Amino acid sequence: MKRMHVHVGVDDLVQSMRFYTTLFGAEPSVTRPDYAKWMLDDPRLNFAISVGHATRGIEHLGIQVEDEAELAEVGARLAAADGPVLEEAATSCCYATSSKAWIADPQGVVWETFLTRGSATDYGSSPALSRLAGDSAADGACCAPTLAPAPAKSGCC
Repeated sequence: MKRMHVHVGVDDLVQSMRFYTTLFGAEPSVTRPDYAKWMLDDPRLNFAISVGHATRGIEHLGIQVEDEAELAEVGARLAAADGPVLEEAATSCCYATSSKAWIADPQGVVWETFLTRGSATDYGSSPALSRLAGDSAADGACCAPTLAPAPAKSGCC
C-alpha cells in the first residue's frame, strides 16, 4: 500500500515539532537535530520537516511505496508524464537509504516516488535537480531543489 509523502522546510524545528505533534496527536517517529518525521496511518502519510536544507514551506511531495513492484508502477507513471524523470537507484537522503525517481509538475512543484531500504546516519545529499525544477533549484540540496517563491497574489485565494 502506498503512502503520501510531504516534506516541509521550517525555520524553527522545535516549535514546528510541537505544532505538528499536537496536530497529528502523535510524536515523531524519527527526530534529528535538523529533521523530524511522522509515519502516520490515519491519514496514511509520511510527513517530514527540516531546517537549513531548502526553502520554507512545502519542499516537495511524494509517493512512498512498499516494494519493488509499486516502485516500478509509480515510476512508469512518472515516465509517462510530461517532463524529464531523474532516477536514483541507490541514494541516502533524509536519514534513509532508498531508491527513487523525481519529476517536476508544469508549475515546478517537485514530486518523488521512493522505496526506503534502510536508515542512514546522516541527512544525505541529492543530485542537482535544477533540470527538473528550472534554474532556481539549489544544486546538492538533499531531497528537493530550492524553488523560487511564487509571486504574491493580491486579494483572496
